[in-house]
Amino acid sequence: METYVCLDDLHFFAYHGVAPQETVVGNEYALSLRLKTDITRAMATDDVADTLNYAEIYQAIKEEMEIPSKLLEHVGGRIVRRLFHDFPVFEHIDLKLSKRNPPMGADIASAGVEIHCGREF
Repeated sequence: METYVCLDDLHFFAYHGVAPQETVVGNEYALSLRLKTDITRAMATDDVADTLNYAEIYQAIKEEMEIPSKLLEHVGGRIVRRLFHDFPVFEHIDLKLSKRNPPMGADIASAGVEIHCGREF
């Protein structure tokens, strides 16, 4: 059996971007995670001590989103490394990070990156 913890469609306002105005004005971002970890003990015990604290995961992501970067690739890589460091129970992470309505002269809802990696990252 494979088990996962998922956090879907987290919203942040941050200051990432290559263009200078992006680091001043900021933009909205959406992030979703699928975290491979063994939750079978919590399935049996119904005890929160046997699973992950979603608020702690969110706090780690929030702290990384608050650090300005030029590239979403860089932000996503930092988040993945932080989660593997802070939560040794994660075996694999799927992350999707998108910038809403990016300033690129196109009618586009969002642009972003996906990262799928195991601990070897």
